[in-house]
Amino acid sequence: MQNLISHFLTLNSLVNLVDILFVWFLVYKLLMMIRGTKAIQLLKGLLIILVIKLVSWFFNLRTVAYLTDQIFNWSVIAIIVIFAPEIRRGLEKLGRSPLFFSVRNEQKDLSDNLIMALDKAIQYMSKRRIGALITLKMDTGLEEYIETGIKLDADVTGELLINIFIPNTPLHDGAVIIDKNKIDVAAAYLPLSENNAIPKNLGTRHRAAVGISEVTDALTIVVSEETGGVMITHKNHMMLDLSQEDYLNYLRAQLEPENDKNNSLISRIFSRYKRREDQ
Repeated sequence: MQNLISHFLTLNSLVNLVDILFVWFLVYKLLMMIRGTKAIQLLKGLLIILVIKLVSWFFNLRTVAYLTDQIFNWSVIAIIVIFAPEIRRGLEKLGRSPLFFSVRNEQKDLSDNLIMALDKAIQYMSKRRIGALITLKMDTGLEEYIETGIKLDADVTGELLINIFIPNTPLHDGAVIIDKNKIDVAAAYLPLSENNAIPKNLGTRHRAAVGISEVTDALTIVVSEETGGVMITHKNHMMLDLSQEDYLNYLRAQLEPENDKNNSLISRIFSRYKRREDQ
């Protein structure tokens, strides 16, 4: 057993293992890049031709084998010509990414896109006094509330959020739940808070936002239908009448990577609204 272990733990074996893992990583990244594009259809076609090639080799079909060989011989040039724009975009993306693929940069891009979409929807609905209730899943699971909604599994865009909450449409009642930069469900039901400290002029949406913050760490945004005011609830904290700058700063602090650097900003926001309530 020791001889077997020492044989596999040689420097050459470790180099081969790293080589294989690196190739698989590149293949995985390539598949992720072409997923959902027309290139994936071409890949399926090449796999079918490969199967035909293997069948022709097994049954000694020389003409079929010759034709499939010619297809593979010319396919490299054809792929470069057909997918020149996609190849250029992929190389540009590779050049912009330090160390080839930066997970942190990807996370920041996703969070920035999410914040921009939320801001666009909030501004539109606030100015027109369209009520909205948007919950962002953080660490605590929200499965029991997701089950009450209508499944969407759609990319987050400002236009989609606006359309969901347009009055008298099938999905405008209830909450939108966002998980991993996707709109998971709409028209979901959240628990209503029974906290007597909530101002009487706040409606059902506000009580639902406070309620979900009491039992989970979800971040919830409310746009008031009566005043157009923006409220955020998070970890049993309620922040009323936020300006655009205030809620954008808070969203960035909570959703962008390395948000520990912004703890002082969060404290300033909470202290500001605590002083307002005391006044």
